[in-house]
Amino acid sequence: MTHLEGPGPDADAITRYISDTFLDVDIVTAMGAAFFSLDPEKHWPNFATIVTTDEHDMGSPSNLTARPDVFRLNVGVSRKTFERLVGGIEDPEYAALDRFLPHPVYAKQLWISILNPSEATFEAEVKPLLAEAYGRVRRPR
Repeated sequence: MTHLEGPGPDADAITRYISDTFLDVDIVTAMGAAFFSLDPEKHWPNFATIVTTDEHDMGSPSNLTARPDVFRLNVGVSRKTFERLVGGIEDPEYAALDRFLPHPVYAKQLWISILNPSEATFEAEVKPLLAEAYGRVRRPR
């Protein structure tokens, strides 16, 4: 799903959207990343993260550090959603913009990622994914 219909929200705008939309979100920023959870003490589990550097990955699959305006939004989703969006991708192009990909490190934990989603992708596809991820963490255990 590649839209590339003009620029989309930047990392700060997505952070504001998450904090304004979902209740009780705990945001921790460190090492070029923002981590979104519901636990202000443990800061875990996260339901989404935003990274702006390659230091959290093995190698530089997303090539973030070399592209200062590029960020990666990562979202923890259900197995069904993961399979629907990225399950058939065999050789991900991790540096591609505005495309859902398996997370370069945490795909086995059902995390997907997208670099710089366009406005259309953010509105139509990312917002529902963030709601799903938030709902999965919000459920009582």
